[in-house]
Amino acid sequence: MKKDIFQAIADPTRRAILTLIAIQALTPNAMAEKFDMSRQAVSKHIKVLQESELIKPEHSGREIYYHFNPKKMQEIDNWLDQFRRIWQTQFNQLDQVLSTLKKQKK
Repeated sequence: MKKDIFQAIADPTRRAILTLIAIQALTPNAMAEKFDMSRQAVSKHIKVLQESELIKPEHSGREIYYHFNPKKMQEIDNWLDQFRRIWQTQFNQLDQVLSTLKKQKK
């Protein structure tokens, strides 16, 4: 079952895992060591991240390395971009108002 990416990144531990994996692919054991949590706890987070397609597994011998999926993260960026455009428009309008007020004071 595919999970919602926003639900997946709502958890601070999963966001931290994504940050680590974005730098370097890691095994579940390596993640458990970095977060000082059980492998079972890490596995639950991995499952959610994998179901939302934010990370991808890659088998290397007997180990599984999890890699960051930047394409899926692009969906989050695209969603946020609509707000960036709105904020930029509002900031530009505010700049115009402030500039007009400044000119009127002179």
